[in-house]
Amino acid sequence: MNHIIEAHRYIENAREILKDKANKEDGFYQDKKYVKMAGNTAYNGVLVALDGYFGIKKKGRKNVEWYKEELGKTDKKILNSFLIVYNALHLDMGYDGLPSIVISNEGLKHAENIIHWVEMKQELVNA
Repeated sequence: MNHIIEAHRYIENAREILKDKANKEDGFYQDKKYVKMAGNTAYNGVLVALDGYFGIKKKGRKNVEWYKEELGKTDKKILNSFLIVYNALHLDMGYDGLPSIVISNEGLKHAENIIHWVEMKQELVNA
């Protein structure tokens, strides 16, 4: 379950980047550079958890469509969370540097939801 610990660490790092460096003011972050960094960090944390769940061990990640397809076969609710994470953390924050605190909080909430889901699924397997 090292991937779960690692995934949580990524999320915590993303939160620290936003808190300490993105300069929160009037409901928005002021520094796009750190918004992008935090979004990419959190998104990668989700991928770490999912890679562990799906047993991906080799270097490099699968295409986002692969994750969508696999999650769609597994759990539609988690697929919906993944779609929110992909759009909010990866695209809106990671690429565009969208400074919305509301969007970042929603993305991080769903990221934690996915990591928790992976954790619960693996506890059932290991029980």
